[in-house]
Amino acid sequence: MAKRDKIIIFDTTLRDGEQSPGATMTADDKLRIALQLERLGVDVMEAGFAASSPGDFVAIEQIARVIRNSTVCSLARCNKNDIEKAGMAISAAPRRRIHTFIATSPVHMEKKLHMTKDQVLERAIEAVRLARQYTDDIEFSCEDGYRSEPEFLYRICEAVIREGATTINIPDTVGYGIPALYGEFIRDLREKIPNSDKAIWSVHCHNDLGMAVANSLAGVQVGGARQVECTINGLGERAGNCSLEEIVMAVKTRRDFFNIACDVDTRQIVPTSKLVSSITGFPVQPNKAIVGANAFAHASGIHQDGVLKARETYEIMTAEDVGWKANRIILGKLSGRTAFRQRVKELRIPVKNEEEINEAFVRFKNLADRKVEIFDEDIQALFDERYIERQDLVFVSLDQHSATGQKPHAKVVYLENGVERHGEADGNGPVDATFNAIEACAKSNADLLLFSVNALTHGTEAQGEVTVRLSVGGRIVNGNGADPDILAASAKAYLDALNKLHLVKDRTNPQLSDTVLV
Repeated sequence: MAKRDKIIIFDTTLRDGEQSPGATMTADDKLRIALQLERLGVDVMEAGFAASSPGDFVAIEQIARVIRNSTVCSLARCNKNDIEKAGMAISAAPRRRIHTFIATSPVHMEKKLHMTKDQVLERAIEAVRLARQYTDDIEFSCEDGYRSEPEFLYRICEAVIREGATTINIPDTVGYGIPALYGEFIRDLREKIPNSDKAIWSVHCHNDLGMAVANSLAGVQVGGARQVECTINGLGERAGNCSLEEIVMAVKTRRDFFNIACDVDTRQIVPTSKLVSSITGFPVQPNKAIVGANAFAHASGIHQDGVLKARETYEIMTAEDVGWKANRIILGKLSGRTAFRQRVKELRIPVKNEEEINEAFVRFKNLADRKVEIFDEDIQALFDERYIERQDLVFVSLDQHSATGQKPHAKVVYLENGVERHGEADGNGPVDATFNAIEACAKSNADLLLFSVNALTHGTEAQGEVTVRLSVGGRIVNGNGADPDILAASAKAYLDALNKLHLVKDRTNPQLSDTVLV
């Protein structure tokens, strides 16, 4: 199809999504998500902000070396250092883009940049001119574009298109837009700028008023934009960004209205959502559209009766279309390797060789001894263990006692570089006692910012996944642990976070870096 008949999905989970407080990712985390985004079929992935930190530069470089089917993009402010770093970081990618931006609203130019309109215009032109030395695919963004004066946007957009920008992005940086008005705003720019047809127009909406998806769709349908910038699970700064899964399924489900194509493989939406949630430690709310646990659940008797008679009575899309499994093969301790291998294949979990299957099958059997039923999420978690880095701190055992009217007490045993450590402490509750017992040995002085428990599966036998967020000296990391025993999962999560505090040298909290938001 011609470009004007297709919506370009620009995923910025790895850049804007990471700006969610506490969502910091290691280079390996980013690579895992990037590979899954490629399976998902996103057109462009913004791999990071190369100039923001050495760690981000390395992560973008690694992604650029392995991604072949999606365009790899780096963000860059309109200055020489940022653009040079971005150009070097993406150089290995077959398809590469530099996304450069500068603020254009009166409040940003005056209060933040301390620049005049003419200075901003000149800086934008110079940035696009420099970016062309590294790639022909250049995106220019007007930060806080929706609150900018249209007359100034006419000037600056026309100038950067003339200089070689191939995509023009008009962000609603603070989520101020209203769908009908935002769509008309984009249309007005395209109609008033003489060379607007020489570039693809893009929308990037934040969700402060809960309208990021609606504004983005209005930008497409009313404004004529053909690129949408979005994130998995709507992850992002403050209240989040436009949700990729909602944009994609709206366009596909209402093809009769939008009449545009989208190349995303929707069956990979749920696996991608789960991976991002697991890595960032941000659980998906049950009633989240498309990827929430209740998205295809029917509790009402009337609804159940209707769905059993004809699914279309209460479902406008199928669970299978987005990667959910409506029917499950019940796996347990009596299941064999063949059934296990088949389930792995059905879940589309990438496996390198038979040895990897065999190793996961051993872990499956160990888990099955503790659980009657094994669910899809359990199997996915078994394979997630492949990506766990070498751990300096390894959980061994937990002895915990609590009773009504008594102070909870915990004894924790873990290995530190192969040496057994024993910690013992009281606490205000069993979890607090467990963490205090670990700290009795570790002495990290970390601040606990978040403790979150999420059931990977349903029922009282559910394998629990715990996320803890620790902060030391301004560095923030997430730790994850999974176990049918929620207290053991808590201990594993805390130790995982401590491991990251020791091992993650290449990444700082994005909230502390000199990152300017688009």
